[in-house]
Amino acid sequence: MSKNILSDIRENVAKVMIGREKAADLLLVALAAGGHVLLEDVPGTGKTVMIRSLAKSLGMKFGRIQFTPDLLPSDVTGLNYYNQEAGRFVFREGPVFAQILLADEINRATPRTQSALLECMAEGQVTVDGETRSLARPFFVAATQNPVETLGCFPLPEAQLDRFFMKISMGDLSAEEERQMIDRFITAEPLEELEAVASAEDLLALQKRTREVYVHPDLRNYMAALAQKTRRISASGIREGVSPRGTLALLRAAQGFAQLRGRDYAVPEDIKDAAVPVLAHRLLAEDAYETAKQERIRQLLQTVPLPTEDWRRR
Repeated sequence: MSKNILSDIRENVAKVMIGREKAADLLLVALAAGGHVLLEDVPGTGKTVMIRSLAKSLGMKFGRIQFTPDLLPSDVTGLNYYNQEAGRFVFREGPVFAQILLADEINRATPRTQSALLECMAEGQVTVDGETRSLARPFFVAATQNPVETLGCFPLPEAQLDRFFMKISMGDLSAEEERQMIDRFITAEPLEELEAVASAEDLLALQKRTREVYVHPDLRNYMAALAQKTRRISASGIREGVSPRGTLALLRAAQGFAQLRGRDYAVPEDIKDAAVPVLAHRLLAEDAYETAKQERIRQLLQTVPLPTEDWRRR
């Protein structure tokens, strides 16, 4: 096993996915940083296949929840039931007791059911009937959702959105990429043939190394300035800027990009590449369109001054 397992996972996922390199890289950055991911796109763009490819590459316990309007919180977390043979109440684990959890079409469930994931994502634990149970580490949630304009969808609560480290779109395939996809799948099912290239221990070690990536004080000031700036642009339609959790997510994402690119120190490009997927979905805007919020983050990147420096540790 190579020291940096991200390249191994990336190559393995590419055996299934074609033309989704940017989305795959963002997914790997979130994985290295220990954050959760929300993938939003129209049905049929490969969101579920991408996450299943990642899960098979890691060889860890995988759980899947298909969110529907009639899903209950106990269907997510598990519940206590009376076992007549044992003569007592027994806890039946829900699908959340996994290491990689696919929350498929999360915005088709009601907000009450969506909120069942809040404690799991924030604290890595589940509380049912007053008893708290820890989840196995590492714990990674990858949720998919359809665009809010899709029929039968419930918008994610603001608190739930803020728990997601990144929000990612799959993007479009070029004509050549679409032809390559046809050629690859015409006689085979690559996902079924995929084998694990990393373990839970590998991932925990990677996450530890990611937190040790050096971030120069000037870059720390730059990230703080970006976060502050998002809270001072109400005139352009923003009701509320990013939370402190968003600021920390930007830090972890910059460290994750450095790991992905084989460095033990962050550079400005790491922050710039992370800013939109990490910060845009956290803005509360009068216009709910994601593209408008993304454009506001891009504008901020051009207005907040960035000093020139040697970013390596001295």
